[in-house]
Amino acid sequence: MESLNEEQTPFAAVTAQTSKLQRQYQAYLDKSTPFVTYRWIGTAALLMIFFLRVFVAQGWYIVAYALGIYLLNLFLAFLQPKFDPSVEALDSSMDMEDGSAGGLPTKQDEEFRPFIRRLPEFKFWHAATRAVAIGFVCSWFEVFNVPVFWPVLVMYWIILFVLTMRKQIQHMIKYKYVPFSFGKAKYGKASTS
Repeated sequence: MESLNEEQTPFAAVTAQTSKLQRQYQAYLDKSTPFVTYRWIGTAALLMIFFLRVFVAQGWYIVAYALGIYLLNLFLAFLQPKFDPSVEALDSSMDMEDGSAGGLPTKQDEEFRPFIRRLPEFKFWHAATRAVAIGFVCSWFEVFNVPVFWPVLVMYWIILFVLTMRKQIQHMIKYKYVPFSFGKAKYGKASTS
């Protein structure tokens, strides 16, 4: 008779199984990468099922609120550039004051500056889908059904959304940024008026 590995500890066996499951999960994620529309449709469907669950059960508003705040945070990171031109301009002006402006002089108009998101689309989708799934699972446990007055949470979320998106909209107008071209978003020339 063959023995698997007599020296293998239970911890090593669990670690091996976990590694195997992680590799399979990553393989499925890699296969889903080119199907952007279908991935987002699946996430939207899962989100609608979650909202339907909250609506029918008349509870778990705090879970829905926490999910809304998290998704807003992800969305803002998706809209923001990894390297903000306004912050770089401020840094370069501070370097000029210090006299430590090293590097070659460049003109802003001639430099090619590709748009790189702070949070790439795939990571945004993955984190959002995972958060919705966790929220859905939490909606089945009574411990997460904290009694709250939900209209206050809705108003607070709307105010938070308006205040945070105001800055993003001003930024998009100033730099002529188109956020939803998925991978091809670019900055235009800033208006000098």
